Amino acid sequence: MKKFYIAKTRRLRDTPYTEKIESQGLTAYTVYNHMLLPASFGPLDESYHHLKEHVQVWDVAAERQVELKGKDSGKLMQMMTCRDVSKFKIGRCYYSLIIDEKGCLINDPVVLKLSEDKFWISIADTDVKLFAKGLAIGLGLDVKISEPDVNIIAVQGPKSFKLMEKIVGSKILEMKFFGFDYYKFNNNNFLIARSGWSKQGGFEIYVENRKAGQELYDELFEKGKEFNVKPGCPNLIERIESGLLSCGNDFDYEDNPFECGLDKYVDLNMKADFLGKKKLIEVVNQGIKRKLMGVKIDLDQIEISSGKPLYDKNNIIGYLRSATYSPTFKKVIGIAMINKGYFDKSRGFELRLNRKASQGTICDLPFI
Repeated sequence: MKKFYIAKTRRLRDTPYTEKIESQGLTAYTVYNHMLLPASFGPLDESYHHLKEHVQVWDVAAERQVELKGKDSGKLMQMMTCRDVSKFKIGRCYYSLIIDEKGCLINDPVVLKLSEDKFWISIADTDVKLFAKGLAIGLGLDVKISEPDVNIIAVQGPKSFKLMEKIVGSKILEMKFFGFDYYKFNNNNFLIARSGWSKQGGFEIYVENRKAGQELYDELFEKGKEFNVKPGCPNLIERIESGLLSCGNDFDYEDNPFECGLDKYVDLNMKADFLGKKKLIEVVNQGIKRKLMGVKIDLDQIEISSGKPLYDKNNIIGYLRSATYSPTFKKVIGIAMINKGYFDKSRGFELRLNRKASQGTICDLPFI
């Protein structure tokens, strides 16, 4: 296969850890929020097994923060999300859906409430900062919108707890899931959240001081030797098995939360309005016409391009959004948008690939 390379320019930013990860066996990048995001450190299945058994350190600085600060920061936050912001507490993270005027998904960030007039929106891969600015300007809100220089290090895997205890002390083990607090390392304060884009447990370190972050990065590998620490990145196999949706892959601007199985993150009963609320009420009243579901396909291919149609005889029943070979299930598993009338989990289908039809079945998410 012919290799291609990413040309680095000012439009494509590196991270404070780029030189370090490139010396640690990085084999591929992707582009995320106009930044380099590590995509591979060798065979996907090897990284998958290591993540589930040990601990990895990820450079996820591409997970940018949109900061809302000022008198109307809460009002703007509420206008963008279908969760009830009045219930948000300082020191907690909230998985929140950013909704447009059609009731469709712009982004699915984690929102951190730092104070009564300050929020960090830890975004997936879309330009939420521009969206927020447009709303604030149009509504005449008193809020400053910026992208602070925050570069996240994720520590993921079952041994992440032991590693983080060695770095910042045993108090961190008391932190509840989706909580955050400040911890000291080498006389620098780091905001650390118990979160991350895997289901194997771990933490995200919101680094505000680049030099201190680089020192911490090195210390994680030094102290993590006894736990078999390795560099890593979000793992396609693990995230699909866990049913973790990828913005831009599994859903986009044309999909609404109910089609994506995200009902519990939508509050249509709160008093406050948000963009797209009326449209989502209409969706509830009319019912959805398609739904994200899991699929299992009798194939041993590791990579299948997304967007492939799924067939019941000559009828297209849906489209594949993401897929990978799963060592756990010994077949290809994926996430697909399935049309109404085909939600039955006992229903089979065909994936036609390279003039060959492979059999598959529909299932619920997550797989594990």
